[in-house]
Amino acid sequence: MSEINHIPKHWQLKKLGEVCITTSGGTPNRGNSKFYQGNIPWVKSGELDRGLILDTEEKISEEAIKNSSAKVFPKGTLLIALYGATIGKLAFLGIDAATNQAICGIFKNENIDSNYLYHFLFYKKPSLVKQGIGGAQPNISQGILKNLELPIPPLPEQLTIVSKIEELFSELDNGITQLKTAQQQLKVYRQSLLKWAFEGKLTNKNVKDGELPKGWKVAYLKDVCEIKRGKSKHRPRNEPSLFGGKYPFIQTGDIREVNGGYITKYSQTYSEMGLQQSKLWPKGTLCITIAANIGETAILSFPACFPDSVVGLLCNQGKLLNKYTNYFFISHKSKLEKLAPATAQKNINVDILEKVNIPLPKLDEQQLIVDELESKLTVCDKIEETISQSLQQAETLRQCILKKAFEGKLVKMKQ
Repeated sequence: MSEINHIPKHWQLKKLGEVCITTSGGTPNRGNSKFYQGNIPWVKSGELDRGLILDTEEKISEEAIKNSSAKVFPKGTLLIALYGATIGKLAFLGIDAATNQAICGIFKNENIDSNYLYHFLFYKKPSLVKQGIGGAQPNISQGILKNLELPIPPLPEQLTIVSKIEELFSELDNGITQLKTAQQQLKVYRQSLLKWAFEGKLTNKNVKDGELPKGWKVAYLKDVCEIKRGKSKHRPRNEPSLFGGKYPFIQTGDIREVNGGYITKYSQTYSEMGLQQSKLWPKGTLCITIAANIGETAILSFPACFPDSVVGLLCNQGKLLNKYTNYFFISHKSKLEKLAPATAQKNINVDILEKVNIPLPKLDEQQLIVDELESKLTVCDKIEETISQSLQQAETLRQCILKKAFEGKLVKMKQ
């Protein structure tokens, strides 16, 4: 059944292969270095995107063309990626060039405006990607492309449709640019809030750069926290007898999922035997990852065990608040990462954490800082959510514009 309905009566509906000539490229033998020492541009699918190709990463020789399925496509050819992660990506050749076999070239046609066809294929990309799913590597064939039903208005109307699409897309792209700029500004503002919090500027006026407010101290974490590493090195697949009990077992992925927040769920549990080899940390423990993704944090909402890739901090509640410490680590994540030794796998240890300096206002001001951060960051979260929704709506609108265009509803033409 046709996916395209209700086109105007004066339009035609034909399969792309009936009106366009298509062909794929080829890859010369990599074992022959001479094939890759020429001056013929050779396009790989990773170089395709919505744009114009004027140069390529690799060049091939005339000998490579003669001894492979590669062929030179003329300037103006529309290219579409057939395989893998790039499936459905599009580009025009701004030069004569060859391509690899993962690319299909669609040659210029007197009856089909190339830009009209470009927008149509961009519109059909989700459908093409869907058809390509199923194998070890997603791919579509020239056969699938040739069988695409293409709505064909008269050439002047194609040009008018393209002009209107590009006008609307230009306005849409300007809006998207503004949204992304706001998104980046919001990120900078978040970072500034966290920086100001631990410089004292969030809760004190007229604090000089490089100085802390009156009454603030600086302490080593070891002097205000109990800091210990998790004990377990086991995984369920290696030691099944240790798992499957009633004691929550927190993994680094659980911390990453709620980075900076509270852990309220878990995917593994420890048995009584597992608990004997580990430690049950109390509710309120601040967990910090110390390997791979260093410095990600979360607070336990229940007693739990965790592995040796996580450190637990129990704050001296007379000197330091959990939430204040949590925000401190969020603000200093990049600095913490830099403390990791230059090894194959980045990690830090308890000794490094113990010697971290933390600014120490009185408890009531720590709570005020937490309240201020929570209030302002909640507003940031809401704005971020609105921006993200608007960006999603923009892409939906783009598809709506194209849908109307190829149903003959975007522009009104005099018959």
